[in-house]
Amino acid sequence: MTKAKSEKPKHPKMQRYTLRDFEREFPNDDACLEWLKNHLYPEGIFCETCQRVTKHHKATSRRSYTCDYCGLHVHPTVNTICHKSPTPLRLWFYAIYLMASTRCGISAKQLERELGVTYKTAWRMFKQIRSMLNEGLDPLSGKVEVDETYVGGKAKNMHKDRREKVIQGRGAVGKVPVVGAVQREGRVIAKTAAEVNADTLIPFVKEHIMPESTVFTDEHRGYGDVESSGYAHKRVHHSAKVYVIGDAHTNTIEGFWSLVKNGIRGVYHNVGAKYLQTYFDEYSFRYNRRHDSQPMFVSFLQQFEKASEKLS
Repeated sequence: MTKAKSEKPKHPKMQRYTLRDFEREFPNDDACLEWLKNHLYPEGIFCETCQRVTKHHKATSRRSYTCDYCGLHVHPTVNTICHKSPTPLRLWFYAIYLMASTRCGISAKQLERELGVTYKTAWRMFKQIRSMLNEGLDPLSGKVEVDETYVGGKAKNMHKDRREKVIQGRGAVGKVPVVGAVQREGRVIAKTAAEVNADTLIPFVKEHIMPESTVFTDEHRGYGDVESSGYAHKRVHHSAKVYVIGDAHTNTIEGFWSLVKNGIRGVYHNVGAKYLQTYFDEYSFRYNRRHDSQPMFVSFLQQFEKASEKLS
């Protein structure tokens, strides 16, 4: 008898959210503000003066709602990414729609062209929207792959002084280290690091992976204490050109690295070390919702509440 082939779990197909859907749901600033109000105050607005949930009506010429009883104004955009921004609220929503509708993101220059704003404004919107995508994820468990990578330009494209330092050192010199972990058929966590050694790798594993999980890594010496830290540990020796031994491999996390690097190379071209973590947050956010049936645009919008909490 032959064994039945194990089937991969079937995931619901993500619903499409088209430009026509966006224009129907968000035709103007008032519709965007109404959505934001309903999202941030799902059970109604609590009036600080009346000390209870009261009815509110939209103010005529302000981004606010007024209490029907005492006249106190409540501004849904306060402490969100749109706070004190003169840019129309609908343009903010449209920028989110554009960023969420592409698999690998969209550049600030493209946002400038699509929105008809200055590059400075597009860059600020781009940066603020990505700031919402930084998630506080629960630790991973089960079978988890851990790997490190380096992000940076080629030596030939660098300034002469920096290029000489890179050429004299290893290939990773002058690049930003990133450590990542991915749960098979699950979520990914990726964090920039000062350097890649046992002092950074082991704390990363302990913080982001549940005890007694199985951790798969390459032969990097920094992972030497993984097993003594309470994990089952399996290695593959890439230097010996061994990439898979049974279920031991790091192909999943390496596929994520490839996705991010190709996106940065093709869309953004160049990313500064200061903002690199936010780009990994964006790609991780998309990756962690690749099996959701909910449109990515809706997932992006729902992060408004997190921005409100973080910026308050």
